[in-house]
Amino acid sequence: MTYEVTAIKKRPRTFDELVGQEFIVSALKNSVVQKRVAHAYLFSGPRGVGKTSAARIMAKSLNCEQGLTANPCGACDSCTSINEGRSFDVIEIDGASHTSVNDVREIRDEVLFAPSSFRYKVYIIDEVHMLSNSAFNALLKTIEEPPPHVVFIFATTEVHKVPATIRSRCQQFNFRLISLTDIKNKIQEVSKDLAITIDNESLIWIAKEATGSLRDAYTLFDQIVSFSGNNIVMAKIQEKMGIVGTEEMGKLIQKLTQGDMREVLHATDDTLSKGISEEQFVIGLAEYFRNLLFLKSGITKESLLGCSPDTFPKETVDTFTIQQIEKALDLILHLYRNFRFSLNQKFELELLLSRLCSLQTLITPSELLETVRKLKADIGTAPQKKQGNRSTASQEPQPAKALSGEAILQGIIETIGKKKLTLASSLKKCTECRLHDNTLLLLFPDKDAFSAEFVMGERSTVSEIAAKLAGSQLAVKIELIKEAGTGQGPVSDDDENLIKKVFKGTVVKGE
Repeated sequence: MTYEVTAIKKRPRTFDELVGQEFIVSALKNSVVQKRVAHAYLFSGPRGVGKTSAARIMAKSLNCEQGLTANPCGACDSCTSINEGRSFDVIEIDGASHTSVNDVREIRDEVLFAPSSFRYKVYIIDEVHMLSNSAFNALLKTIEEPPPHVVFIFATTEVHKVPATIRSRCQQFNFRLISLTDIKNKIQEVSKDLAITIDNESLIWIAKEATGSLRDAYTLFDQIVSFSGNNIVMAKIQEKMGIVGTEEMGKLIQKLTQGDMREVLHATDDTLSKGISEEQFVIGLAEYFRNLLFLKSGITKESLLGCSPDTFPKETVDTFTIQQIEKALDLILHLYRNFRFSLNQKFELELLLSRLCSLQTLITPSELLETVRKLKADIGTAPQKKQGNRSTASQEPQPAKALSGEAILQGIIETIGKKKLTLASSLKKCTECRLHDNTLLLLFPDKDAFSAEFVMGERSTVSEIAAKLAGSQLAVKIELIKEAGTGQGPVSDDDENLIKKVFKGTVVKGE
């Protein structure tokens, strides 16, 4: 028996078998039942969503021996001849190869003759946008006032290239992309019919790669069956088709969060050595961060993610902020867009990964602005104590219990070191810790103002752990100190003071 590809074997033969086009199916059915058949239809939409199949079903509905019907029998001579493509009264024309005006003139002459055996003579012109302007002009009068026994059905993937004069004379139906869920269900149905076992991850991957085209999904399924046999698993697909698996990419991202550049580059080299291209690697990286962004925003719908949310470890999702993920995606997509101009794609990929290793230390413009505002507010509200004619900073806590304070700081760093790497790293920038009157004072050099500000944002966490270590409630206070030898002079206003503290510079005034 001759092998038949799945896309042909599973081609819709009735309106009810058309997937994901419910509105169009309903409209076409009603037009047939009510005998309000237009003389010209224009079916537009992406490839592989059922345009040509709908045209053939419409032809059967108009010519079935049971009469005009929304449900053609599929068994009469009329239906079978249309299914087999041997009907003289249903003429399918490829617009891409019949573009000239002479081709259209032949059609114009033929429509004058009545159907040989059917009720209607149906012309199905696929990719009609490929016709030349002169061909469209020759067709114009024919579709405006055709004989009563002729119906034109045009199909196109680029409706904007069809002249407005043609579109205005047709009933237009826009076919939609088929949802991931519908494609997944159809592939599962085919697998069951062929006694092929397929795991859920593979089903989702095929449906996602089809990008809304059921025909593409069937073609991809046939390709996978050719090397997987009767048992399809995602691991085999990744191996044979050079795909970076979600689990493998997840391990790489974990190394990124640890800032381990050496391990990241080793893991990347191992992946590329399996035959995966740099471009495919970047696509996998972008998809992973895109899913992290969705999960961070509370989106767990499988059809949106394109995979199960359980695939992504919670600690990886919690590691990054939304702003950091957006920045990572911006860097990745920028690299992908510039790949075709690259002298060495692997080198640029390694450079990208190097930048992503420091992603957790990223300060976005909005965060920088908020830091500046807080520092300015702190400068304006800092308590002052007058001594004689001088105004000095508030009395500093005495370092009587400095040793126990340092011990508490070390305990905090060890406690959170495995859970909050960024906070632990910031606390290590603290140069002195003092404990006085139930207040834990953390002193940071002014060059580490951003670390101090990050710790300030996590002050409740630090206070909670410090209280457990000290056995009593402790208030946490963070202050910046000027390092010796930097020569900071007096400031004239808050803005100059702010510049020196945040940007570690000096203000040079003109004479």
